Order: sequence, then C-alpha cells, then structure tokens
Amino acid sequence: MGLRTKIGIAIAGTAAVVSVVIGLLVHHRTVEAQYASARSQARDRLQTAVQDHAAGIDGDRTLIDPPDLPRPLADAVRRGKWGSYLDWSGKVPQMWAASVYRDEVVALKRPYEREAETVRDLDRVLWISGAIGTALACVAGLLVATRLGRRLTASADTAQRIADGDLTARLPLRGQDEITRLTAAVNTMADALAGRLRAEREVTANIAHELRTPVAGMVTAAGLLPPGRPAELVRESAARLRELVDDVIEVARLDGAGEEVRVEVCGVGEVVRRAVAGVRAVSGGAGAGGAEAGGAGAEGAGGASNGVRVEVVRDASVETDPRRVERIVVNLVSNALRHGREPVVVEVDGGVVRVRDAGGGFPEGLLAGGPQRFRTGAEGTGLGLGLTIAVGQAKVLGASLRFANPDGGGALAELDLTGTVVHADPPRLADPSRHTDPSRHADPSPRADPPDRP
Repeated sequence: MGLRTKIGIAIAGTAAVVSVVIGLLVHHRTVEAQYASARSQARDRLQTAVQDHAAGIDGDRTLIDPPDLPRPLADAVRRGKWGSYLDWSGKVPQMWAASVYRDEVVALKRPYEREAETVRDLDRVLWISGAIGTALACVAGLLVATRLGRRLTASADTAQRIADGDLTARLPLRGQDEITRLTAAVNTMADALAGRLRAEREVTANIAHELRTPVAGMVTAAGLLPPGRPAELVRESAARLRELVDDVIEVARLDGAGEEVRVEVCGVGEVVRRAVAGVRAVSGGAGAGGAEAGGAGAEGAGGASNGVRVEVVRDASVETDPRRVERIVVNLVSNALRHGREPVVVEVDGGVVRVRDAGGGFPEGLLAGGPQRFRTGAEGTGLGLGLTIAVGQAKVLGASLRFANPDGGGALAELDLTGTVVHADPPRLADPSRHTDPSRHADPSPRADPPDRP
C-alpha cells in the first residue's frame, strides 16, 4: 500500500469518525431537548387537568384511573409523585403525564410521533452530510497525498539515480516543509558523494598513469635478462603488474562516463568464438584452461588444457561494439577458469550469451550487491577488477549482465544483448561434426582479467 493511499485512508477515516461523533452528539442533544420540551408541556397541561378535575370539570383528554397507564409511571404516582413517561411499546410512541388527586389518578397522553419524525429527518440529514463530508475529505486527502507522494517519489527516484551512478542528478527545492529539508539533504549527499568519488577516481587514474612508465621499463628490462627460471619469474610478475595497471586505468576510464561506443553489425557467435580463442590460460583455482570453440553441440577435447566449449544454439546479428562484447566474454570466461571448475560452457542463444562453469558458484555478496572492485577472493587472489570491468563495459553498451547460481550447481553469468539484435537465426540442431579451429579466430588483443570470485 503506497503512501498516497495510506494518507487518503487516514484522512477519510478521520473525517468519517468526526462525522459520526458529531452526528451522535447532535442526535442526543436534539432528543434530550425535545423530551424536555414535551415533558414541560405535559406538566403544565397536567396541572390544568388536575385543577379542572378538582372543580368537577374533566376535559376530553383527561384520563381518570386509565387501565393502560405504564407500570413505571403508575409506581411513581402511587408514591405520591407526578411523573411523565415516554412509551415506545406501541406503533405510535405516546407521551404520558400523571398525578394523584385524592384517591384517583389523573393522567394525560398525547402522540409523540411528530418529535420522532423530526429526529428521523435529522438523522437522515446527518448521515447524508456526513457521507458528503467524508467524500470531500477523502478527495482532499488524496490530492494532498498525491502532491506529497510525487515529491517523495521524485526524491526516491533521484536517490536511486545517484545510487546507479548518475552523480549529476539533483532535485529542485520548493517550499519550506519537511520534504524540502529531505530534498536538500539528498542534494547535499549527492554533492558530497560526487566530490569524494571524483577525488578517488582522479587519485586512482593518476597513480595508474604514473605507474605505467616504470612498469613498461620493468617489462623491457625483464626481457633482457638471461634465460632461466628467475628471469621467467621476473617477466611473469612484470607482465602481471602491467595488466593490473591497465585494468585500473580502464576502470577509471569507465567511471568517467566518457566512453564512446563504435557500433557495427556483427555476429554474436563469431565474436564469442574469437573471445574464447583469445583467452590465455590462467593458473590457480580449479586449474588452467585453454579454449576450444565449436558450433552447436560442440564438445571440447577434455583435459585441463581444453576446459571451454562454445555452444551456438541460435546465432544472431547485433548492432553493437564487438570489441567491448569480446572484452566482456574474455573476462567472464577467464573468471570461470580461474575460480570455477571445468567444463566452462559459453552458450549463444540469439542475443543472449551465457557463461557457465561447474564450480561452487558466486559468493552471496556478489549476487546481492554485484562485483566489488579491490575485493579479493577466498584464497586472497585477484583485485576484483575483471567482473567490475565486464559490468562497466555492459553498462556502456546498454546491455545487462546478470549473475546467478543455478539450481544444478556452478555459476552462471548472462550477458543480454537482445535490445541490439537486428537479425536472429533459427535454432540449430546439435552437430558434433561441426568444429571451428580456434586459431583462425585468435586475436591476441583480448586478455584475461584478474579473478573476482573465490
């Protein structure tokens, strides 16, 4: 139930309660006033009737020892008191008044229908006016709640935009109420957050750029070392350090929201095969894995060096940036090889690319909040940049990247490019004889990114 509905119900309920209370008060006060007036008139007429009876003159409405005198009034009269009584037992209510003269009871009665009808008319007016007042209050409440709800919704939407990365989102300040104070607080929070993130990004980018030159020198110097295991370790460490610096620079560039997409029409299957073929073997986790790409139903050669296969269920042509798509697939496959278990299956189904492994699945923190940079895995490896870059590249493309742990085990990363599909082929049947030599599509430019998942 939304805030607008709650406010409307509260105002309508309050108006209804007020109408009922006021109606009850008016009803009881009217009934009491009518009864007091009728009782006063009955007493005056009774005094006149007793005086006439004492003089031997009885009027037409004077009753002497009436047999139908109400019992409560008869008991009061026997005690020597005069009294009045409103009898509702008949079809028409009767107002009685009686007193004792010597041993006789002198009584009067008259119909009370006029007063009863007046009360019924009053109740009818009170119900109608209460219903109208409640309806008007409900409409007024909905109008007020709608205005407040729109302002609160705008504040929530702006806060969500800020959470999604749009640090330029702000709200206009109107009025001087509590919602305006909330709006001002949201804007202040956005300014502070934008300034802090901007400073962090600048520091990160500057450090990465400053490191690029000495790291390049280290790589060059390592190449001049004489052959041997120590030289190989130095070259591997220098290359790894260069990759990490390049990753940090790419993350900073993606954070800057200044990336340009070079759109062209390409086949998803071809881009995926090229990306898988370009994945370099990584050590650690479940083991190293190379790649074998094939058509629908293609089977890898097996073993630790051939742990990836491509299954093209249905190919499609998309209008997107193939370099960025390739980069995303390389990062997902590399992450699966490093932290999952073989086999790693890359499935192309129209504009959707799924990367599955047989490992222990993604951590709950990643599923809940997405990849976090500089968040190491369970074994202390990686900087958490591979999947962060993949998510950033997908955002630049306007695609969605989803992570899940299927019921059958393992981890699943799904890249959705359906919004850019220009043509989709019909589903292909599995054909084990159709294989593609990955060397024909090899592209040395893609590289594996640091692992993100334990």
